[in-house]
Amino acid sequence: MTLRIHRQFIATIAAVAIAITGFSAAPARAGDDELAAALAVILGLAVVGTAINKRNDEKKARQQVHNPHAKPRHIQRKHGYVQPRPLPRQVNRKLLPQRCLYNLQTQNGRNIQGFGQRCLNRHYHFTNSLPQQCGRRVWTRNGTGYAYAARCLNKHGYQLARR
Repeated sequence: MTLRIHRQFIATIAAVAIAITGFSAAPARAGDDELAAALAVILGLAVVGTAINKRNDEKKARQQVHNPHAKPRHIQRKHGYVQPRPLPRQVNRKLLPQRCLYNLQTQNGRNIQGFGQRCLNRHYHFTNSLPQQCGRRVWTRNGTGYAYAARCLNKHGYQLARR
C-alpha cells in the first residue's frame, strides 16, 4: 500500500517538474493558446501516468489470483473436522503406537511395560531401527515372544503417541 502511494507521489512530482520546465523555457509572454497547450500536456501526462499505474496494479492482481475452491494439499476434510498435516518423517519415527504398549512378564519373572514386536510390526513402520538392547524375551498368552522395554526406549528418545 505504501509503495503505491510513493509511486503516485513521485509520478505527480515528475509531471509538475516537466510542466514547470516547459513554462520556464517559454518566453515571458504567455498567451491563451500556449497556456491551453501546456495544460493539455500536463493532462496528457497525468492520463498516461494513471494508465501505467493501473496496468501495474492489474498485473499484481493477476499474479495473486488463486482458486478459492482449491484446498491446500495437507488439509483433508473428513466427517466435519480437518485432519492435521502428517508429522515429518524424523519426528514420526520416534513416536510409538499406544495400542502396542502392554504390561508384560519377562522370563525371569519381572513385570515390565513394553511394546510387543508383532504389534509394532503391524502398526509401526520403523521396527528395524529400534535399539536392540531394549529387546526382551517375554511371556505372552501364546507362549514366549519378543518385546521392547518402554523405559529403555524412552531413554533412547522414543515417546508414546497420544492417538
